[in-house]
Amino acid sequence: MNAIVTVLGQDRVGIIAAVCNRLAEHNVNILDISQTILQGAFTMVMAVDVSKSTASFGELGQSLGSLGTEMGLSIRIQREEIFNAMHSI
Repeated sequence: MNAIVTVLGQDRVGIIAAVCNRLAEHNVNILDISQTILQGAFTMVMAVDVSKSTASFGELGQSLGSLGTEMGLSIRIQREEIFNAMHSI
């Protein structure tokens, strides 16, 4: 199953590394990644494959959320079909 991870917050060193490390800890494969910085605001969207994850989808969401809290970021994960439905016209 594929999912979308979004990361928002103030730019700082190590955001991409921390998120990628957390995903790797749960055996989540990154399929695509896009990030940008606009006036100091960091935004990243990742397409990931969670089919071989060592954590349930809920546990993965909690783990990423905890990382976000530690780093002062908003980190969320949504199933790809829900993300697409929310962002279609």
